[in-house]
Amino acid sequence: MKRGDLFRVYKGSVNDPKNYRVFVIISRQILIDSKFSTVICAPIYSNYDGLSTQVKVGIEEGLKHNSSIYCDELISIRKELLTDYIGKLSYEKMFELNNCLKIALDIDNEV
Repeated sequence: MKRGDLFRVYKGSVNDPKNYRVFVIISRQILIDSKFSTVICAPIYSNYDGLSTQVKVGIEEGLKHNSSIYCDELISIRKELLTDYIGKLSYEKMFELNNCLKIALDIDNEV
């Protein structure tokens, strides 16, 4: 399990019309490798709204169609639920994801 890996997760949520949703792991690798039971993930939806906090993804990442990562909807997921591996983000997509996370979390390098 690595940062940038995509997994299909059973949600079974009343608020989500889909029983399964694909998520990308956002947590830093040291946390992923630790005994901590959860990791931070971002959901992937099949639509793209052009927001600065969305990353376009698709077939190259193992998905069936063009989609986007929503960095404004981070969620903690138990590692034991991350078993259905889909694919991974390229170096370029990881760079884009990091930039979108900075925007979503309002993080800049100036203090």
